[in-house]
This record gives sequence, C-alpha cells and structure tokens, in this order.
Amino acid sequence: MQSSMRWDIFCKVIDNHGDLGVCWRLACQLAGLGELVRLWVDDATALHWMAPSGGDGVEVIDWLDPAALRAAVAQPAPDVLIEAFGCEPAPELIARFAEGPGLAWVNLEYLSAEPYVERLHGLPSPVFKGPGAGLTKRFFYPGFTPATGGLLREPGLMERRARFERAPWLAALQIPWRSEERLVSLFCYEPPALADLLARLAEGGQPTRLLVTAGRATQAVQALLGSAPSPQGHGALSISYLPYLTQPDFDHLLWACDLNFVRGEDSLVRALWAGAPLVWQIYPQDDDAHHVKLNAWLDWIGAPPSLRLFHHAWNGFGNGALPVPEIQGQWQETALNARARLLAQDDLVTQLRNFVAQKS
Repeated sequence: MQSSMRWDIFCKVIDNHGDLGVCWRLACQLAGLGELVRLWVDDATALHWMAPSGGDGVEVIDWLDPAALRAAVAQPAPDVLIEAFGCEPAPELIARFAEGPGLAWVNLEYLSAEPYVERLHGLPSPVFKGPGAGLTKRFFYPGFTPATGGLLREPGLMERRARFERAPWLAALQIPWRSEERLVSLFCYEPPALADLLARLAEGGQPTRLLVTAGRATQAVQALLGSAPSPQGHGALSISYLPYLTQPDFDHLLWACDLNFVRGEDSLVRALWAGAPLVWQIYPQDDDAHHVKLNAWLDWIGAPPSLRLFHHAWNGFGNGALPVPEIQGQWQETALNARARLLAQDDLVTQLRNFVAQKS
C-alpha cells in the first residue's frame, strides 16, 4: 500500500461525544500508522477535554473558517476523502479532491447490527452532478461481523487493558472507593428507567458506587435527586460525579467498572472492548427505528432474556419493569464472548486501508 497518503475526514457534529469521538479516534489511528490526516470539524469544542493535547499527525481544521478553506484548496489534494455519517464537504474541497489522485471517496456510515449492513457495505454510489461528477463514492459500514467494516480498535488496546489497575486510577480522580463496593459507570441521555435504577442499586444487598459522567448523565441524576429523596448516602448506593474525561480516561472508566451503562456509538464500542457487562442506551429516533436497531444488536450479542428485558426497559419500550442488573453470571459471559468474536476480526482501520488500496 502507498505510504503517507493524505486523508481528509469530515465530521459534522450532532452529538459531540459520539460523532466527534469516532472521527477523532479514526484520525489518530490513521496518523499513528504514518498517514497524513486533516480532520474537518464544524464544532471542535469537545476536543478541548476529549483530547486536550491534540494528536500527533492530525491537523484539525474549522470547517466554517473561509480562510482555512482557501488555504486547504491551495494545498495538495487529498488521496482519500471520508464523509463521516453522510455529511457534505464544501464544493471547493470536492473539486480539489477531483483534481488529485482521487484514490477513494468513502461515506463512513453509522454502526448497526441490522442485516442491511452486510448487503450495502462496499457498494458504489456514482456522483452525477456537482464538482464531483463522474467520481464514485463507496459506502463503508462499521459492523460486528466479518462481512462488514469492523470496529475501531487501535494496536495494543488489549495489552493496555490487561495492564490496567483500577485502584490507582480511582485514587488519582479522588474517588472514595472501598474495595467491597461494586463500581458502575453511567453515561446516558435521560433514560426513562433511571429512577428505578437508582432505587434498585440503593436497595441492593451489596454496596455500589455509581460513577456518573459529566454532562447529560449528571444533569439527569441530579434532576431526580433534587425532586425526590436522595439515595446518595442511603442504603447500598453511593454516587460520585466525574469531570469530563479524555478519551484514554473514558476507557479507564470502563475498565475500572463492574457494569457499564453507555450511550450512542463510540462508547458502545469502547465498552465492548472493556469486556465487562454493559447496557446500551441507543440514540432515539422519532419513527422508533431504534427499536429494530437495538434488537438486532441484542440478537448479535446473544443477549440472555434478563439482559434483553433490561435493555427494553432502559430504552423506554416494552411494558416490563426494570429487572435487577446482573453484574456477573450471564451478562459477564455474554460480554466476554462478544469481545472474543470481535477480536477474531480485523479492526476498522485495517479494513479501511485495505479497502482504499483495492479501489485505487
């Protein structure tokens, strides 16, 4: 494969934890392999805490800055143009790409376990109008099976996971953890069953410390505790509110915990690599299409009935009450089996680079 290719990645922020998180990981992994990467973002604010030190080999460009656009057009054309999640690059940049070697124009799609992903992965989409007329985009679908584009997994991730020790990390964050406490992370939107979860943990037979991520999760928990008797300091539940975490520290959070509640796309993938039991709050859609998407993932992961029922209640559909979360047992076995299946497949960047090489 040609070395040091130029990659332009375009990210339009909708959920800055997810869309930008995926694109930043992709850009950094490509740069770590020697590629030249420009990440075009319309709102890079979250990188201030997500990646405060930046990334070697990754140039972040303000998508909305006319001067940056003019400067980019004057530079060599990229070899690869990636539209993350169907965003549209500026016409000037498409025209510049068309003037260069134009090895691959890739539409990086959202993650799903639904059957259509395998059917559509890699398919061409000819461009008939505009500055890219005559070129061909190709769909690249991340996924959970060998017939998809795989998941982001940087080299050495599992080795770092194996070396991780949670006690020093928790101490560095000044979290007053006691060894007899179970640790549960909470990264969520506003799940309908959040109050039930807090009550169940408070009533549990084993002490639990809930580590609540900054932003919407903290706001959701504090909204409940401000309008109802607080379980904090009562029963078996203690709560620690976290600051915004860098991407490496978010991984450490997932590695430290016995059960992880995650949301969206990026954190789901990171929770799978953590290998601990996990509960996913899927991004809601008005037409309830997320119900089908969630069930497809539960089918793929081989969710036992208790895990499936919990997901349905956590995501606000189904009539069942929130079951008691299972820290060990079948939930743990399911998570480890899923990770083993994924580790047997090539990661997304490996597949993407091979994909580009085949289309050049």
